[in-house]
Amino acid sequence: MQKICLTLVGIYLLMVQAFSQISKKTDTLYESKPLKIEEVNLVSSYYNQNGDHSPITGGIGTEKVIDLSNGLEVKWVGWDDRHRKHTVTAGLGLDHHSSASSAFVNKSGASKVGGTRIYPSLNWNVENAGKGTGFGFGLYYSSEYNYNSIGVDAEFSKKTKTNGEFSAKVSGYFDRVKLIYPSEFVQVATVTASSRGEESKNKIPSSPRTTGTLSLSFSQIINQRLQGSILVDGVYQNGYLGLPFHRVYFADGTPNIENLPSTRYKLPLGFRLNYFIGDKIILRSYYRYYVDSWGLQSNTASLEIPIKITPFFSVSPFYRYYQQTAVKYFATYKAHIAADQYYTSNYALSAFDSQFYGMGFRIAPPKGIFKGLNALEVRYGHYTQTTDLVSDVISINLKFK
Repeated sequence: MQKICLTLVGIYLLMVQAFSQISKKTDTLYESKPLKIEEVNLVSSYYNQNGDHSPITGGIGTEKVIDLSNGLEVKWVGWDDRHRKHTVTAGLGLDHHSSASSAFVNKSGASKVGGTRIYPSLNWNVENAGKGTGFGFGLYYSSEYNYNSIGVDAEFSKKTKTNGEFSAKVSGYFDRVKLIYPSEFVQVATVTASSRGEESKNKIPSSPRTTGTLSLSFSQIINQRLQGSILVDGVYQNGYLGLPFHRVYFADGTPNIENLPSTRYKLPLGFRLNYFIGDKIILRSYYRYYVDSWGLQSNTASLEIPIKITPFFSVSPFYRYYQQTAVKYFATYKAHIAADQYYTSNYALSAFDSQFYGMGFRIAPPKGIFKGLNALEVRYGHYTQTTDLVSDVISINLKFK
């Protein structure tokens, strides 16, 4: 972790140095401005979940989870001598969750409960307002007790002469999943993993997982009140795509470990439409259709309505409906048979409908709430799923300028 943080800091210093060298040029038409902090965001959230279809115990058992999340984001902005805007954003997130179901990785219920995830990030974007172009790069890292992930991306955008904008992003995530097996499979599974040549760290073998994504979008200002956009993603995954501590129970009661294909293709297609009703109300609508090579299809529709009560106080009620079909490899507790090639009892891959609704509140006085604090936002949401999963989340965002 220390090496990753030092690497991110080093990359940032290199970018600042390069930017400073550009700023020192004197034969220019514009006055350059060095990078300086423009915005700092602090975000905290509390998440509480209950259900009774844990994949760790084969599709039955508690899904109780409590998650506390904290994030810090710092944004620097500057202009070079060619009047290009440079934005450097550094983030650091820390999540801690407790999970009753994770205790049953060991059949006695004596396993470690919960874990901590840390995820720093660094982004660099350059915008040329004169040409209407922009490009950027990003680095990401995430680490938890059962996996490590490194991510990179590159993006490009181009504005059109008709108030539109096209953007493209390519990203890749390179994960290593630690093969933490249920207690009754530990000895056999460890020998099997070692025979396949998977790497070992702290005596726990691990297996790779790679995700590549190409994201394309086009947004258009249709008129003074209406804006729309189209979003298309192509996703390819390869490697260990399940989790080794997810149990499956066959019809005869025999336990086994979740087994899923090593490749997966995903194709989401989304549409956004925003309509401004006067100066105080906005209708933000979104629809997405999704299909993948495992047979899962889904539809998402959402609507958010920010309403400005006063010049500095607004509320935003929101609602989202989601529906999906099951993957080809899902079956409930004791519904699989030993002849099945692939099998899972993870209800996240089952057929279900869900609803998520709540309210956001935002306070942003022209002169700030108090010195340094520019805006305060609080959001609460309640989630229900037809598998009897329910959750609540509340988040607070403090913006400093």
